[in-house]
Amino acid sequence: MAKMMKAAVVTKFKEPLEIKDVEIPKPKANDVLVKMIVCGVCHTDLHAAHGDWDNQPQLPRIPGHEGIGEIVELGTHVDANHLKVGDIIGIPWLHSACLHCEYCYTSRETLCKEQINSGYGIDGCFAEYALMDADFAIKLPEGLDPVISAPLYCAGVTTYKALKTSNVRPVYDGPADKHGSWIQEQIGGVQASVVTAVVPVTFDQAFKSVKRGGRVVAVGLPKGNMSVPIVDTVLQGIELVGSIVGTRQDLQEALDLAKSNNITCKVQTKKLEDINQIFDDMIHNKISGRIVIDFRK
Repeated sequence: MAKMMKAAVVTKFKEPLEIKDVEIPKPKANDVLVKMIVCGVCHTDLHAAHGDWDNQPQLPRIPGHEGIGEIVELGTHVDANHLKVGDIIGIPWLHSACLHCEYCYTSRETLCKEQINSGYGIDGCFAEYALMDADFAIKLPEGLDPVISAPLYCAGVTTYKALKTSNVRPVYDGPADKHGSWIQEQIGGVQASVVTAVVPVTFDQAFKSVKRGGRVVAVGLPKGNMSVPIVDTVLQGIELVGSIVGTRQDLQEALDLAKSNNITCKVQTKKLEDINQIFDDMIHNKISGRIVIDFRK
């Protein structure tokens, strides 16, 4: 196998990513080495490349956490009954967690303080090869197309988990400018609202959309604060909860749901070399659906 691979690398925040040859990573004892087939481009990748959050990734860093690829090498401690060379797996946001804290013990590993995130705390999938912790690797169900399934490993499971967290099934929408008032006028408020947008005002609209006893599920990560009216929150019994991606069980459920119900993602495929244009299009709201990098192009 070759020693070098092509990768898109963040070398300086808010600067174009560099397409360069870097060394193929070597798997540690519990890692698998994955030859990438595809990788979706998430808004979190843009946040990582821009250093938007207080806890910035260390540079240089290879982003990417909606990857799907083929295992080409196993670490020495990987259970061969669980994973084998040739398996097609995903590389999601949750690369690993400690497995021993109160959150991991109660199947809430996405809250683990020691978690490592793909493309943020460790190099991700904007490269021809990437590592994945074997304990957190979820296989792509047989029959699913990697291209249209890649976004399920972040955007899909994140929304699925948020809907589970909301405790309701119906989802309502209205005019883009006044969601909250429209929903209250038309149907008296909803049981829950899920906010995936990265614009602070949408969180305020979501709060105004719910009925008494309703729940606001915060998912998107815009920089800034949400204005919460304390009196209304208390007297109307409104709950505000955060929901971040999904656990291994959530991811497996989301993938199984997609397969059993023929759910597909709206995608456009691009080359790795297009990443800076992809980010520019993302910033200027020119993307409809999801961009997926196809390493076979």
